[in-house]
Amino acid sequence: MSFRHFSVLVVLVLLAVFAFSSRRAAVADEWQPVSPEDLKMTSYAKAPGAPAIILYREVDRDDSNYHVPHEYNYVREKIFTEEGRKYADIEIPYPKDQQNIVDIRARTIRPDGSIVNFDGKVYDKEIVKSRSLKYLAKTFTLSDVQPGSIIEYHYMVDFKEGYVYDSRWILSEELFTRSAKFTLKPSMDFALQWSWPNGLPEGSKPPVNENNKIIHLEAQDIPAFQFEDDMPPENAMKYRVDFIYSDDTLETDPNRFWKKRDKKLYDKVESFVNKRKAMEEAVAQTVAPGDSPETKLKKLYARVQQLRNTSYEVQKTAQEEKRAKEKGIGSVEDVWKQGYGTGEQITWLFLGLARAAGFEAYPVYIATRDDHFFFRNLMKASDLNTNVVLVKLNGKDLYLDPGTAFTPFGLLPWSESDVPGLKLDKDGGTWVTTSMAESSESRIERKANFKVTSDGSLEGKLTVTYTGLEALDRRIEERNEDDTARKKFLEDEVRQVVPATIDVDLTNKPEWNSSSPTLVAEFDLKVPGWISGAGRRALLPVGIFSAGEKHVYEHTTRVHPLYFHYLSEKYDDITIDLPLDWRVSDIPKPQTTDAKLLVYTNDVENKNGILHLQRRLKSDLLSLDQKYYPALRNFYQAVRTSDEQQIVLQPGSAAASN
Repeated sequence: MSFRHFSVLVVLVLLAVFAFSSRRAAVADEWQPVSPEDLKMTSYAKAPGAPAIILYREVDRDDSNYHVPHEYNYVREKIFTEEGRKYADIEIPYPKDQQNIVDIRARTIRPDGSIVNFDGKVYDKEIVKSRSLKYLAKTFTLSDVQPGSIIEYHYMVDFKEGYVYDSRWILSEELFTRSAKFTLKPSMDFALQWSWPNGLPEGSKPPVNENNKIIHLEAQDIPAFQFEDDMPPENAMKYRVDFIYSDDTLETDPNRFWKKRDKKLYDKVESFVNKRKAMEEAVAQTVAPGDSPETKLKKLYARVQQLRNTSYEVQKTAQEEKRAKEKGIGSVEDVWKQGYGTGEQITWLFLGLARAAGFEAYPVYIATRDDHFFFRNLMKASDLNTNVVLVKLNGKDLYLDPGTAFTPFGLLPWSESDVPGLKLDKDGGTWVTTSMAESSESRIERKANFKVTSDGSLEGKLTVTYTGLEALDRRIEERNEDDTARKKFLEDEVRQVVPATIDVDLTNKPEWNSSSPTLVAEFDLKVPGWISGAGRRALLPVGIFSAGEKHVYEHTTRVHPLYFHYLSEKYDDITIDLPLDWRVSDIPKPQTTDAKLLVYTNDVENKNGILHLQRRLKSDLLSLDQKYYPALRNFYQAVRTSDEQQIVLQPGSAAASN
């Protein structure tokens, strides 16, 4: 490049930055006028009973400059009730590696019209931990908020340079929105198409492209989005508009679109993986000639999981990264020699090793199901957002992802299971669906041995074994915590499943930094006063670990379909040693509730003064239309009824008098 051309480029970049800075200055203290009617408002007819509503919301996205893509957000809310005061606690989430929130301004408008400007501290809070994204949130609290107040804030989202390929408007919010305006100034460097996969609010017109320069949408009376337990991902249910950029001419045929996408991904992956000699040397260092195919594959899997996975490290500052002076990764050979890589790179290293060991193995890009659901016809390339390896082993397809930390061999993280993926090849790719673990492979087993004390307490040892995805999820969630925090985490989980106040102490050190299929925690446990007196009898409830099901699905109605992360199973095996002079007068009959995809059993036995309680709850349910909610609710009511049964005992003196 000549000096003249370089100078012109610098000037253009400076002008773009100046324009961006000028816009920031223009909106820095820009507040919409407040009407007397809004100040006096005490409720809103179209949102009856709402503790608060959004009076006005504005989102202005600007992708027009490659170097400084950004988005301006403005929110004004009316607080109606004491409960509505909680909305003074503001949380603005953002993906750490892609965005930053800057230029936050906020204020409270009292019912009399006087203003309290926000001058407090803004905090960063980590809210989501995953391999592909690290979410933070800017949090702050507005002061002097009371019923009748208006709160408002605006801020700028700075996107990573060049990050203009995943624009989206989310129309639905937790609160009812009276009026909203959305604009997008698109990048002129890419072809663009947009869609609204979940429809638009009633009465809203589709987005309009003004003079091929600005796309805008206005909407009124957007219903509040209702959150429910065990619902599909929010963005699979909310009103939203997705914008999809393409560096090719706009493609209207999904088959052609994905064939082109396969070609690009295939060339990229093969370029990274094609280091045959280095991989053969690595295989020779890892497996023995006499190993069976399955043993070889497991050894290779375990070996790559020993590498440093940078996708799971605490984010480094720019200075720390500079001091580390880590070399760039250009191929699987670099990952192997340098001993570290991202989760994606480690998975591709496994692909290279598997091929070098003689396995038929393919790269697969998949669409995870933790944010929204994949629709092939939308032709959104970024939806294929992570990678796995498909290996043919003993005539079966095996999907593997060693790049997700702590994932046992043969298992996929829940968000990667039972999802569509594009198996890459030079001929245009093939659509596949990843495997899903059986309920028995994701299990919580609680084995307890108790003695009854003189005051009717239960006291003894508890061993909890988390298997499969139950173990994986806990290891990922606690991966950056210390021993004290992990101990509290596991003890709190026990507290949450016992429907009484307990004393619990973790006595072992579980294998947190492992890809073992199990995570085992051992406790000393005391349940004070679990046995209650009733005249000359004592009553012992059978549902010692039943609190997890005590309040599920109590609501009589359901808005959204039901959706579960994975199939699962819980099994409790409890022995209770009674004092020598106690007798068992009556025990509940065995209970079985079989709803095909849901099965519950509860059985109590008396063996010479030792009670044996067994409880099993198995769920093979992944999704369920809301019209079947009453049947699900009835099932769990039957579970609660059975858990509330009691064993009738005769304590010492009462037994002797008979």
